[in-house]
Amino acid sequence: MNFLAHIYLSGDNDHIKIGNFMADGIRGKHFDQYPTDIQKGIILHRAIDTFTDAHPIFRQSTKKLHARYHHYAGVIVDVFYDHFLAKNWTKYSNENLEEYILAFYQSLEDNRGHLTDRTIHYLPYMIKQNWLSTYQTVSGIHTILTQMDSLTKFKSKMQFATEELEQFYDEFENEFTTFFEDLKQHVLEQSEILEYL
Repeated sequence: MNFLAHIYLSGDNDHIKIGNFMADGIRGKHFDQYPTDIQKGIILHRAIDTFTDAHPIFRQSTKKLHARYHHYAGVIVDVFYDHFLAKNWTKYSNENLEEYILAFYQSLEDNRGHLTDRTIHYLPYMIKQNWLSTYQTVSGIHTILTQMDSLTKFKSKMQFATEELEQFYDEFENEFTTFFEDLKQHVLEQSEILEYL
């Protein structure tokens, strides 16, 4: 899953959201310098990624992309799934999406002292370009994938992946909807475990 899903699956705790959000930039098990709830967010992020990568429906989605994008297929589906979460936000939350996003940006600003250097570096760009809101449209997904592709020096060809998104749109959306119910249940179970940490 990509940024929006990780934040959403963290519940209402700002520190868990932050840990879940920035976990990709934290290697190994040496993160005990962070507050306990940020540590929980990091652990939860890794549990979500492990569950996602092994799930048969997620793999079914990636199969439609393997021939063209190879090992980047999973990264692309992560972004596609965030699109469907954003598009169907009212199904999953009573909060207005734009207000939810702005509150999260403010939480990052309020907790700068706990952020990784990597997060602090891209935070201004994230807020200015409103990355999280961009997930709502196919054109926004194209922009995100193009930016991601630039990091691979355009070797991944991810900027073309909205072609498959549009071609298999209903299939991807149905796969996301089914998968996300399983993932929410898994996160609920993980959250109960984290309560004892």
